[in-house]
Amino acid sequence: MSEEIIATSMAFDPVRATFIGVHDHDDRLPDFTPAAVDDHVRRLDTLVARLDGIDDVALSPTDGVDLEVLRARVAASVFDLKDIARFRWDPLTWDPASGLHALAIRDFAPAQERCLSAERRLDDLPRFLADARVTLGEMSAIHVETAIDRLEGFDAVLDGLHPLGPLDAASVDAARDAVDQHGRWLTDQLPHARRDPRLGVRLYSAALWHHLDEEVAPVQVLEWAEAHLDVVNARMREVAAEYLDDSVRSPDVVRRALADMADRAAVVPTMVLPTVAQALERTTAFVRDRDLVSLVGEPIEIVPMPRIHHGVAPAYCDAPGALESAALESGGLPTFVAVAPPPAGWSEDRIRSFLREYNTDLLHDLTIHEAMPGHVVQLAHARRVPTSRVRRMTSSGVFVEGWAVYAEEMMVERGYRPDDEPRAHLRIHLQQLKMQARMTLNAILDARVHGGDIDEPEAISLLRRRGFQEEQEAVGKWRRALLTAVQLPTYFVGWRGVRSLIDDVRFLHPDWSDRQVHDLILSEGSLGPRHLRALLGL
Repeated sequence: MSEEIIATSMAFDPVRATFIGVHDHDDRLPDFTPAAVDDHVRRLDTLVARLDGIDDVALSPTDGVDLEVLRARVAASVFDLKDIARFRWDPLTWDPASGLHALAIRDFAPAQERCLSAERRLDDLPRFLADARVTLGEMSAIHVETAIDRLEGFDAVLDGLHPLGPLDAASVDAARDAVDQHGRWLTDQLPHARRDPRLGVRLYSAALWHHLDEEVAPVQVLEWAEAHLDVVNARMREVAAEYLDDSVRSPDVVRRALADMADRAAVVPTMVLPTVAQALERTTAFVRDRDLVSLVGEPIEIVPMPRIHHGVAPAYCDAPGALESAALESGGLPTFVAVAPPPAGWSEDRIRSFLREYNTDLLHDLTIHEAMPGHVVQLAHARRVPTSRVRRMTSSGVFVEGWAVYAEEMMVERGYRPDDEPRAHLRIHLQQLKMQARMTLNAILDARVHGGDIDEPEAISLLRRRGFQEEQEAVGKWRRALLTAVQLPTYFVGWRGVRSLIDDVRFLHPDWSDRQVHDLILSEGSLGPRHLRALLGL
């Protein structure tokens, strides 16, 4: 059953298949037309019915967890396609570039083979975008704006394909013309794009239930987050007061401390990527010296974020797919940490605001989250531990983000500092707490945005007042909440789950080292916290 579901899912979305490491469909783009989606949903409904008929009592605990994970993931896919139906209103679903980019950046197959796949995807691209224009109905303006901006990066993707070999000029020209035509169409549609991007209470609650897979309701997440934010803000006042040698009751003590840190740790746009590279060296040495977790030793590259992925987050970890067999060969495939410095077209005020938020100290914290020992380490473990293909295909975003947030906290607890200045530990501690506040506000913002009880001015005020965010960061987070839905709470819910698991393991094994504890937590792949708890007997 699991193999049939994997094959069905990969055939429906060939681009996702490429990213995950299944290369049977590298020469195709998806078919997201209503008829194709309806056909796929019917197949998934049949598969769900067959899954429900399996006698889970007869299964081993491991297979029982796999069955539950698989059933939840298929049900979530059906819900997304039938109820959310982004293919009908979100132009970002119709992405012409990522499937080509994925073929260019990793040597999972000979260059000639990937070049042929790219050429066939280029041939399919005019059909794909024509289907988009027929299928998309009333759209959200913020999604249209982001899609238009991302299309500006298509030529750079074509440039990235050149090292694979010569591409048919007619295929390239036809694809470029199709993208240009689609961009003009989106621009024409923008004045009429009036759809509200908020999901509303009913859809949001159901989406959160499906995608968190932690059996919690939005109201619980909101209550937990609001209570935790009070704790984090109080701790921020304590650390800021210590840093400034001031009272915790002193007016604006946190804001003044953060402002001083931003001045001392200032960066310019050209320093962002080198600073992350330096942070990676320092964090790697710290993790190795303190023996915090086993390191796999796969190559890591810090790269500029492609424009085709701009508009949601300032950085992301692009690891080899969980089913990518080439990643396990000698040397492995690289994991890319993609970072987006402020675009050259921004005003000076926007750039200044961005760089005060992403100063040197916060870039170290960001590097911990995205790379060491956050996403890069956790995902490398997940590729190499002997878990089932079900769990590899159904990676839990809750666990993935939860581990990365825990990694930030743990590194500060173990004494990490970005440099040798006497107050460096206080600086990184306050930045980590600021990221804790950001993570917690992510959950609050997402629930309130899609529940419809907060507008943009109120949201930005909340993020700046309780999260101490710079203006540009707050504006960007408002946009991200509108663009994504249910991804932002994964940080907070995941952190609670991972932290609770680790605390319980330490209680049961007080003599264990950090590496023993962390390796155990990473020993079942990217499994949701509640499922991991069941497997570990916690």
